[in-house]
Amino acid sequence: MFGSIDPLLLLASLMVAATPILLAAIGELVVERAGVLNLGVEGMMITGSVLGFVAAIGTGSPWMGFLIAAVGGAGMALVFGILTQYFLSNQVATGLALTLFGLGLASLLGQGYLGVKAPAFPDWHIPLLGDIPVLGPIVFQHDPMVYIGLGIVAGVWWFLHKTRAGLVLRAVGENHEAAHGLGYHVIRTRLLAIMFGGACAGLGGAYLSLVRVPTYAEGLTAGAGWIALAIVVFASWKPGRLLLGAYLFGGVTVLQLNLQAAGFPIPVEYLSMSPYIATIIVLVLMSVGHAPGSLGKTFHASR
Repeated sequence: MFGSIDPLLLLASLMVAATPILLAAIGELVVERAGVLNLGVEGMMITGSVLGFVAAIGTGSPWMGFLIAAVGGAGMALVFGILTQYFLSNQVATGLALTLFGLGLASLLGQGYLGVKAPAFPDWHIPLLGDIPVLGPIVFQHDPMVYIGLGIVAGVWWFLHKTRAGLVLRAVGENHEAAHGLGYHVIRTRLLAIMFGGACAGLGGAYLSLVRVPTYAEGLTAGAGWIALAIVVFASWKPGRLLLGAYLFGGVTVLQLNLQAAGFPIPVEYLSMSPYIATIIVLVLMSVGHAPGSLGKTFHASR
């Protein structure tokens, strides 16, 4: 039974399976480091999946699909940001409403595209590196978005730890009143972080419909946004740990699919509960104070 599973293909598939969750999670990490809790990741991902797919079909270019998905995700996130930062709406309720809105919008826009095949998005065979035995097929023969995702993670780490803007963002997330007292623009910082998170979630959703599947279907994200939220918390808001967490979850997903294909009985009904269990754990951990200092708290100081 297990002899039918190719370990090289399993490891190579791991990077592909982890990419949409990694993209959504790294965006949410930046949002939460700014002191905002956005539970609308799932909604932004599913919206990005359908907007990116429609744009790619219309233009014939997957790259245009990814661009439109990022813009759409950032636009939805901006609505969330305005509601929570200017109109002071509850972040948890607004995020959940954003997810419901995204699911409904995707269902409406995707009606005419169910089962349609996405334009081809070929893999990169990186010269020399791709020819390395064993390591080459696993690491250096993937589509460009796999490497862009890794680049975003590295860029976020550098931004948070090596730049003044990253220091400001972390200060806003840890204590927004003190940051405001020092003259930092709390609302502007948070809005930019929220839009970045939305753009990354949109990219993650588009990766599912343009590369991973590649087609559009109802419920395509299947709880990936909730898993991304959980990974951010379990990674303690650190990009390096987040990368590891996304790859671990991607590995579990790929292993599950391979075991099912090999005839090994997997309790699918239990696995389908994981996004909701992860969400409960996220909310519990945040409620007992393991999150950044001002996460989820509304900024009331004078604008």
